[in-house]
Amino acid sequence: MAAALLQHDLELFLEHLRHGRALSENSIRGYRNDLDSLLAFIEARVDGDPSTAGLDLDTLRDWLWQGTEQHLARATIARRSASVRGFTRWLHESGRIPADVGVRLRAPKAESRLPRVLTRPQIDGILQSLSAAAASGEPGALRDLAVVELLYGSGLRVGELVGADQGDVDLERLTVRVLGKGAKQRVVPFGVPAAAALGRYLEGARPVFAAHAGADAVAFFLGRSGRRLGSRAVYTLVARLLEPLPGSGPAGPHSLRHTAATHLLDGGADLRAVQELLGHASLGTTQIYTHVSTERLRESYRSAHPRA
Repeated sequence: MAAALLQHDLELFLEHLRHGRALSENSIRGYRNDLDSLLAFIEARVDGDPSTAGLDLDTLRDWLWQGTEQHLARATIARRSASVRGFTRWLHESGRIPADVGVRLRAPKAESRLPRVLTRPQIDGILQSLSAAAASGEPGALRDLAVVELLYGSGLRVGELVGADQGDVDLERLTVRVLGKGAKQRVVPFGVPAAAALGRYLEGARPVFAAHAGADAVAFFLGRSGRRLGSRAVYTLVARLLEPLPGSGPAGPHSLRHTAATHLLDGGADLRAVQELLGHASLGTTQIYTHVSTERLRESYRSAHPRA
């Protein structure tokens, strides 16, 4: 099988992920990056003529080992292993290779890290600073406040937030309809402060952005150019807000999702209700936040109890 044909199989596999499994574009991009790396490794190994003959267990192990030698994170190696196992399984099930050569591939487990969670004073400080900036009526400040209020108030993923259309947000019922992972739709509640921020954005900011020629008439959140607000812009906003705060872990919009879930559980919310709010397919995924709450309890105990 020539290089072009193996690359063709990869494209078909990605289409299978997109339409057959309804994975998000971010997930598909991750598969592509991993498997492009594998194909490049095979090409270098066989002097420019990769084929499915290069997809043997030893080659896959050597590819993962190369990543280890390049000091890639254990989470990255584990993700690469999962990507190639999915690819070889599909190749076998679709009759392109006689056996699934990746079924015995193993990789180190990703390091177990608790997500970054902001304290109540930290999130209150962020929202107060954004509210003060929005008091000027500047459109960008109004939008930034609405974005952060909705992320924290609903626990949305950033892709769900920027993918929302005007008809998805119901300010009377305090709900937003989103399309989550696996193309599953759900309706998520948000609070009165978020509703107030969203209303001010709709009145004082969105019309300004929408006045640009060729503006997106459907998207709820718009950028300054009038196009749908992108995930990168939201990442930049949240990273800027979190940069001066103490704490470790990724400083992106997912931190607000983690914070919302943890604060809900701290406040006595039912784990199943939090699972439904976040759109998790498995309760096990939601249970990470119980560990976060337990760790926060331990820290409070160690700092406050005289016999700790």
